[in-house]
Amino acid sequence: MSREERTGRGAGAGPRPAATRTDRLLGGVERVGNRIPEPFVLFVGLFTVLAVVSTAMAAAGVTVQVPGSGETNPVRGFFTAEGVQWFTTTLVDNFVSFPPLGTVVVILLAVGLAQRSGLMSTLVKVVFAGAPRWLLPYAVSFIGVVGSVMADSVMLVIPPLAAMVFGAAGRHPVAGLLGAFAAAGAGYSTSIAVTSLDALFAGITSSVAETLPDAGTPVTPVSNWYYNIASSLLLTLVCGLLITRVLEPMLTRTGVPTEQREDAEGVGAVEDVDDLSVSGTERRALALAGLAALLTALALVVLAVVPGSPMRNASGGYLPESPLLDATVFFVVCVLTVPALVFGRRTGSLRRVEQVPAAMGEAVRDMAPFIVLAFVLGQFVALFTWTRVGTWMAVAGASGLESLNLTGFEAVIGFVLLATVLNLFITSGSSMWTIMGAVFVPLFALLGYEPAFTQAAFRAGDSATQILTPLNPYVVVVLAMLRRYEPRAGLGTLISRFLPFTVCFWIAWTALLTVWFVLDLPLGPGQYSRL
Repeated sequence: MSREERTGRGAGAGPRPAATRTDRLLGGVERVGNRIPEPFVLFVGLFTVLAVVSTAMAAAGVTVQVPGSGETNPVRGFFTAEGVQWFTTTLVDNFVSFPPLGTVVVILLAVGLAQRSGLMSTLVKVVFAGAPRWLLPYAVSFIGVVGSVMADSVMLVIPPLAAMVFGAAGRHPVAGLLGAFAAAGAGYSTSIAVTSLDALFAGITSSVAETLPDAGTPVTPVSNWYYNIASSLLLTLVCGLLITRVLEPMLTRTGVPTEQREDAEGVGAVEDVDDLSVSGTERRALALAGLAALLTALALVVLAVVPGSPMRNASGGYLPESPLLDATVFFVVCVLTVPALVFGRRTGSLRRVEQVPAAMGEAVRDMAPFIVLAFVLGQFVALFTWTRVGTWMAVAGASGLESLNLTGFEAVIGFVLLATVLNLFITSGSSMWTIMGAVFVPLFALLGYEPAFTQAAFRAGDSATQILTPLNPYVVVVLAMLRRYEPRAGLGTLISRFLPFTVCFWIAWTALLTVWFVLDLPLGPGQYSRL
């Protein structure tokens, strides 16, 4: 049975349902948003504007001081002798050191191998063939929300797999693609498991809190654990409902194709799964691949926990910093690549050695547009950091909120709103928390709030707008995936479809924070909101 027959969207399926008021509103957002230039042109323009603004601020003698640092630094201008020297000598470094570039390339090598070996499609058939269709949005949402244990990899691995799952179940694959990305991006700061981000945030918070007269309860990676578990479950429910009630019906009403273009492959490709039958050879190969994945995972665990492990830090532990916390991409690549090789060898899809690099090459063949964009985006992000305009924006926003002299819980809401807005410009959570934590951990401590509570409030504002800003390079990646279905899709298309997720995630997360505060529930083991 074809996908059109299973979904009822083939020829002769009847008239398209009438657009709702929400459709018209989001359609307006899409039309306005699609007037934003193509990402490459957009960032060339933003780079030029930032270059002019930074030069004007430097000429005006604007300075910035991160509270607690004791050092005042001037904003640096691009059109100065120093700026010209910086740009002409760091052009290559700005591109090569752009963090998402390496992550995207390496992860897609492994994902491409897993796709082209047939492992992913077979896994989807076996796991989801008998699963109830109504459950899929919630399963995808849960995996996306808690997937931050994979760090940035979650935004590359989960969305195309979710599209495959939805397509195999006769649901709209674009709903799976966008819903999974929304869950992974907007819920990035939380997970039911303790992640490297928890350790990173805790280290930043502790470094600020230890300078306070009353540092409160020591902040550790588990200080927000209970709150994170509740957040993960709540956001899973919200995301699943939005996929089911808003996103998928809207895609159907507006006639978004359920099939990719015939030339769809590479970074934007999602493997179609129409035939849910699995051969005996595939089942045996999948069992061997599962065994290989288990043995690989056990080997990685042993590598991490044995005494004297190279994954430990100089003191023999893992926190606050260790190679283990920086090895997430390596672990993900291993767990994807080894089973794919075993599966491909057993089924014959990767019988010869030369087929392996060929499969990897196909996976990155269509990455040229992203690499070109990464070049200009890397220059913009580097200039944003070098000029100190980003730091100035964060400090100015924090100072403005502090000057309002709010002393109750409304100050916390204002703080969450500020983090939400700044997240549109500074997509690195650790960078933004370094700046904002230096201001608000001491400020809220004076108001009687634990540093761990301030950190929890920051999480609520840090991620919700992650999926709306083109400064997030993974938004550009998911746009490439979407264009396999809708060649005319633009940034406005993504913004209009992600906006309900951002708004509902923000409201749900802030409401949960309010309930936690009012009821004085423990944020983590021995950790409460008030000093």
